[in-house]
Formats: sequence, structure tokens, C-alpha cells
Amino acid sequence: MRHFRNFEHCIRRGEHGDGPGAGGRGRGDHHRDGMREGMRGGGRVFGHGGLRFVLLQLIADKPSHGYELIKSIEDRLGGSYSPSPGTVYPTLTLLEELGYLTVDEADAGGRKRYSITEAGRAFLADNRVTTDAMLARMQGGVDGAGPRGGRPPQVTRAIENLKLAMRMRLSREPLTPAQASAFAAVLDSAAQQLEQI
Repeated sequence: MRHFRNFEHCIRRGEHGDGPGAGGRGRGDHHRDGMREGMRGGGRVFGHGGLRFVLLQLIADKPSHGYELIKSIEDRLGGSYSPSPGTVYPTLTLLEELGYLTVDEADAGGRKRYSITEAGRAFLADNRVTTDAMLARMQGGVDGAGPRGGRPPQVTRAIENLKLAMRMRLSREPLTPAQASAFAAVLDSAAQQLEQI
């Protein structure tokens, strides 16, 4: 159970996929986190550990079977990436053991439906920035290039600048309540402005 505790420690930190040590050193972590499993277009979609946030959000949106989750990710990426069952199911199992998911009894076809718990919703709320960043990567496709082509270089530069600024601030001392509100307000304002473009 040691690797589960390591996993829980790292997942509660709201990691941003930085460095090889993210996500603990439990056996099979490289499969669990979906770095390269199932890649057909090459590149890294979620980074190390990002798949867990995507799975939790998809399940929060709609309770789903494992196959449905795999298909949803593949569809959102225009078929350029499809996580393998060997990546998805161990991650779902760990999220269940952490208390973030519950699993219904298997149906006639042997499929189990996953639902998010209140603890899972709280975890997503605590890691909203990271989760939104992972979902944004899905919109961009593998390495930021969706089925309709790559994004303009100035947009890529601006996104990288924003990611760097967020990481640098979040890696320093904890935000005070006022700073957290201001931090969220900046991101919410940017999101609203982007929706109007």
C-alpha cells in the first residue's frame, strides 16, 4: 500500500506535471498516468499524472464506463490519441481507493460504471487550474495541434507564458484567501474574454 500513499500525497498537492518525480514512484506509474500509452500521433497529451484529472472531470460530468471514458478522450482529440485500458483502468482503481470514485456493480456485459464522490468533487475544486489546463490540452490535440491544424505561434507563446506565471506563483508561499480570490478572478476574467473572441 506504500505506493498508494505516495500517490495520494502527490495527487493532493495538485501537481502540474512538472518533472519526473511527479505522481510518486509506485510500480507501473508510467502506465497509470498515460504519458505515452496508446499514442498514435506522438507527443505528450497530458504530461505525467494529468490523465487522473481528466478522468475525474469526465466522470463528474457524466458517470461512465471505462470504455466510454477511453472513447470520449479519443473523440475529443480527433482520434489522434487513445489511452489504452492498461492506462485507464489502474488509474480509475487508484482514484476509487482514494475515495474519489465509486463503482457500480458490473452490468450484464461485465462493465462497471464509475461515479464521482463528494471527496472527488472537492479534489477537483482544489485543483481547478490543473484540471482546466488538462482539458484545454485536449482541445488543442496532441502537442497542441488539433485535427484542424496547429494553433498560431503567438497564442502558443501566450499560453506558455500564462502556464509559467501560474506555476511560479503556486510554487511559492501558499496563497492567502484574498490572493486566491484575486488569482481566480484573473483567470475567470481571461476565460470570459476568450469566450467573446
